[in-house]
Amino acid sequence: MRTVSRLPGALTVTELNEFVKRLLDASPVLSEVEVRGEISNFKNHYGSGHLYFSLKDEMSQIKAVMFRSAAARLKFDPEDGMKVSVRGRVSSYPRDGSVQLYADSIEPEGVGALYIAYEQLKNRLAAEGLFDPSRKKLLPKLPTRIGVITSPTGAAIRDMINVTGRRFPAAKILLYPSLVQGAEAPAQLIAGIKVFNERCPVDVIIIGRGGGSIEDLWAFNDEGLARAVASSRIPVISAVGHETDFTICDFAADMRAPTPSAAAELAVPDTGELRGKLEHLIEREAAILAARLQRCRERLGQLAERRVLTDPASVVEDRRMLLDHLTDGLCRVETKRLENKRASLREEAAKLGALNPLAVLSRGYSAVYKEDGALVKEISNLTPGESARIVTVGGAALCTVDEIIPDKNVGDAITQ
Repeated sequence: MRTVSRLPGALTVTELNEFVKRLLDASPVLSEVEVRGEISNFKNHYGSGHLYFSLKDEMSQIKAVMFRSAAARLKFDPEDGMKVSVRGRVSSYPRDGSVQLYADSIEPEGVGALYIAYEQLKNRLAAEGLFDPSRKKLLPKLPTRIGVITSPTGAAIRDMINVTGRRFPAAKILLYPSLVQGAEAPAQLIAGIKVFNERCPVDVIIIGRGGGSIEDLWAFNDEGLARAVASSRIPVISAVGHETDFTICDFAADMRAPTPSAAAELAVPDTGELRGKLEHLIEREAAILAARLQRCRERLGQLAERRVLTDPASVVEDRRMLLDHLTDGLCRVETKRLENKRASLREEAAKLGALNPLAVLSRGYSAVYKEDGALVKEISNLTPGESARIVTVGGAALCTVDEIIPDKNVGDAITQ
């Protein structure tokens, strides 16, 4: 670039900023730089997909931007406070005259980007409860159909076939061939889970592969695969890598196996062990039945010695005597009750007899009735010259009232 010793005339702000930008863009040193620092003021512009942040050290900071095309290649999510190494170019944004770093790649310092991405996804899914033990489904005791999702050419499927055939030959293995590494692998692994859940039902699913680097196993750290495993209606065993390898799929599955061979051992029971358990159960049930039969025999012997079986006639005689005793007792009770009823009846009859008007008349009394049949209850009911009827023992007499005698002269009237 031609060196300018002095700018001609007065410049506008825009002209100055554009001039500075051209200077920065023309520098071969600034066209590709690597800058280490700490991320701050991080912002993910979800509308455009661009990432905006500052990169700082102990003394200063510089603004930085990563456009969507470059951000899509990141394996992890940048965060404030993360120490990183950023590759890109330095230029100026003419609108506000700020110098900033245009990032093409970001690598975390200390640990790899894949490890950070793995930890971030694991923590996020764990916070959602995707790995909660209460969501785990129990494995079937005697599976007859086992769905396996893995590479058809890998050692994993051969190991599982051998272990299953040796332990439980009755189980049938159904293989869904899938890539187990690379960008296209997660979609195929997810498709296998859907096939076994929707079109080809099995008792248990095994998904996995043999060991490898973190890059080789990265397909099993896919978020979509983890959600498909967790939502499967059929129990899933994850068997990825070796015993020390852990993937997101392992945490989402209903059970994790350290190796594919171990997954087959977890999926099916051992025929020899089942035979031993069955024989033990048969022996146990036989012992229980023998003990029960012996108790029944002893009980039968006790019953056979009872008097009702050895001398039934005596039992009948005893019952007959008891019946006679009960009959006598019943007769005595009924006789006593009848006597009480008769005494009560006599008492009530006596009370009624005392109230009989004829009994009163038999003691010398008479009843006086007026011509209209009304009973004369007191002397004021009669008047001289009135006819009356006197009823006494043996009949009645008709008479005429000649005189009314007051109470004080009643005695004299009776003597006359």
